[in-house]
Amino acid sequence: MGFIDASRAERPIARGRVSRDAARRRRTRVGELEAQLEQLRRVLRLAVVFGGDKTSPGAVINQFPNARSWKSYEQVAEDLAAALRRLGFEVVDLVPDDMRLGERLRAADVNLAWLNTGGVQGLGSMCHAPAMLEMMGIPYIGHGPLAVGGLDFKHLFKRDLLLLGLPTAPFFVWHPAFGSLQPRLDPRFREVFGDFRGPFVVKPVSGRASQNVMVVDDAADLEDVASGIFETTENHVLIETFLSGREYCVAVCGPTVARDGRLERLPQPFVFSAIERVLDADERIFTSMDQRPITTDRVRLLHPTGDRASFEQLSALATRVYRELGIETLVRLDIRADSAGRLHVLEANPKPDLKSPEGDKTSLVCAGLAAEGMSYDDLVLGLLADRLDILFSQRRGTVHHLTRLLEQRH
Repeated sequence: MGFIDASRAERPIARGRVSRDAARRRRTRVGELEAQLEQLRRVLRLAVVFGGDKTSPGAVINQFPNARSWKSYEQVAEDLAAALRRLGFEVVDLVPDDMRLGERLRAADVNLAWLNTGGVQGLGSMCHAPAMLEMMGIPYIGHGPLAVGGLDFKHLFKRDLLLLGLPTAPFFVWHPAFGSLQPRLDPRFREVFGDFRGPFVVKPVSGRASQNVMVVDDAADLEDVASGIFETTENHVLIETFLSGREYCVAVCGPTVARDGRLERLPQPFVFSAIERVLDADERIFTSMDQRPITTDRVRLLHPTGDRASFEQLSALATRVYRELGIETLVRLDIRADSAGRLHVLEANPKPDLKSPEGDKTSLVCAGLAAEGMSYDDLVLGLLADRLDILFSQRRGTVHHLTRLLEQRH
């Protein structure tokens, strides 16, 4: 009994010591990272990779359909490159993602790439660039090929959520190879939805910017809508319960962040830009940014005190998803409440919009930067530093050439 009492008495002291040691290690690593970044600024050769155009001569051997709606993201790549140059990196190239990617990176003698591409064509277009870079031996800022596939394919991501016990809207995946879509007769459909007849949300399993996403009020109309989406994407179609509550999104990235150009290392992933999407009276889901730009009047930043319950729930969901799925860089989670106010994670965006804010136009990720005391350049610096921290501490075998650059500066 005495031993148990003594152990309990020592626990607060032990916990305090562990906490102080962890904080000391974080400070030490931040100092190392800042020194490494200072050395790399003049010698690192960076490339920001954007989506290549399959119709450009020499881009591909044969043109394939795009399962995921294509966009070049070249303007955002220019914003990222401009921020990197303002941060002191002297050599920053913009490179399109296509079959000539390796040749271009070799010609520019690139040491590190920033992936800002959704791919060129095919079914798993977002997986192609990171897979090629790993094969070529070029480290990068971005998700690995397996990770990005698991995040971008909505049905795979939602299955992971179910395995983790995280809330997500009930869903069903359909493909014409399964036969016609007959909700009343399909036992799989009935197993998921029971007697629920609608409304449903029907969407591509891989897509962007709410394109080809439909709300269907009656199960009897699902086959026509799902068939139309398949004709457009030539890929599986996701059907899920429409949730009638408020719509939110939240960004989460690694624990190394920057404020006023100085690095900090947090004890947990950095959760920020927790916002409510403001829906117009005629909007049941958020309209595609390709149709309506995201302006400040279309988002409401949640306040940690005034919106405490929602803010804490979103932060907890984002932190758990980031940690349990082993995510290593920025994602944006889309989250919707049901009629009772319970939050459900709908999907993850592994390549959220990083366009630099301009006037009243912003992005869902950048909308909350000012509230964190951060600028766009701080966000870019933090994402770069966090990735370098992972590479130097956990993937040393992939950055021998960067280590040599650092050694040459001594």
